[in-house]
Amino acid sequence: MKTITPDRLDQFFSSLEPVWELRLPILLPDGTRVIGSLNDGPLALHGGAVSGKPTAAFFPQQSTLFTVTDGAMQEPPPADRPLFIVGFPPRDLACLRFIDRFFADGWRDDLYFRLRQRATVAGLSGYCGPGGSLISPAGGDCDLEFFWDRSNWLVTAYSETGRKIIAGLPETATPEAAELFLQVPAEFPDKNETLIRHASELLRTNRVPESFWAEIGDRCIACTGCNLACPTCTCFGVQDWRSAKKTERSRMWDSCQLDGFMREAGGHNPLGSEAERTRRRIHHKLAADPQKWGEISCFLCGRCDAVCPTGIGIIAVARELVARFR
Repeated sequence: MKTITPDRLDQFFSSLEPVWELRLPILLPDGTRVIGSLNDGPLALHGGAVSGKPTAAFFPQQSTLFTVTDGAMQEPPPADRPLFIVGFPPRDLACLRFIDRFFADGWRDDLYFRLRQRATVAGLSGYCGPGGSLISPAGGDCDLEFFWDRSNWLVTAYSETGRKIIAGLPETATPEAAELFLQVPAEFPDKNETLIRHASELLRTNRVPESFWAEIGDRCIACTGCNLACPTCTCFGVQDWRSAKKTERSRMWDSCQLDGFMREAGGHNPLGSEAERTRRRIHHKLAADPQKWGEISCFLCGRCDAVCPTGIGIIAVARELVARFR
């Protein structure tokens, strides 16, 4: 286990930039923490999960599939440097693990893995949560992990690449510091985990009437904030942009809350009402994904509940489900 003192943190990350395309939590002028570069704002590792979608590093909101110029097709060139991204708390790492499985299933998604396969991911844990609260260690699902012990960052590597990155750092000064990291439970009990499991059971056993979804759907304003914030939302649309000499095919995030999400060319829409679209959003995470993948694809990051202006994030809806039908 290695150690970085707070005063050496900026220097350490700056030393990686010649080799790596560095992305890490930074602070914007309005006080928002996002994943960005050191040129975008000051480093901000404290505060827990960033507000935006961390998996956007590998599944960006818009990405070019290919361009055609004068009849010649060309794919985007590979990045000059591999990506090193810092700032995934354990729940975000679980989300990343899930979409890794998703994009590898069936036809492997080359566009996703073009970014993902060369990337090095660092987890973030310790007493660096909101207000100095404790984030339990990930203990894996990443190449290395930064753990704040209230004085220094303890750094543990889980892959050969991670070990190379931190090879020049000093060893942890005291056995007590390393022991602190090892004694923190890998996971803390979360009452919302029980809540989500109960809601999933209700949906999988068809115990929720359609009238409930009509009520919830009436509260949806189709702002799509839930999908834009969710690290495990993977829906996208494909768009061609054409000019006289060039065509560019891109893919962009799509939202199951929009009226045109499943509208067919002939005009039929299997999800023609807000009730049906809202039901699908919740059912997908809590019922369909457990059947296909063996796990609920909501990892309780809380982003959809934080951004929803009408109070129908997935935890809020699960709470209503359990209160009314279990």
